[in-house]
Amino acid sequence: MPSPVSETPAASREATAAYYARKLAFETDCWDVHASISSGKADFVLLDVRSPSLFSRSHVPGAINLPHGKMTAHRMSEWPAGTLFVVYCAGPHCNGTDKAALRLARLGLSVKVMIGGMTGWADEGFTFAEGDATIAAE
Repeated sequence: MPSPVSETPAASREATAAYYARKLAFETDCWDVHASISSGKADFVLLDVRSPSLFSRSHVPGAINLPHGKMTAHRMSEWPAGTLFVVYCAGPHCNGTDKAALRLARLGLSVKVMIGGMTGWADEGFTFAEGDATIAAE
């Protein structure tokens, strides 16, 4: 008798590869964002989509605060065409990243979600920045 794990057969290797390639097209993680920033190879704009007050208390270093409700075609035109945006919020319990990703995609922009958000960043032991010096201009 199969276990609860194996009673549903695993997907084919091809289906598994296609699934994870597709999934990684939508998301990145805290470790990869940190590694990119630390190495000076951040080829994306990191957006913290939480409120300005939460951002000023603590945020990922190098992030720009831009709540999803303020993402407009005009605001996003500040960045060159083809810019990749990485969005994050409080953590897995927050759907702010989903709302931001949807809004950016509807504006025709490339976007990935940093899974884990602030919670994931803390879980990895990475440091936070404070202050509002990098809040996006109104």
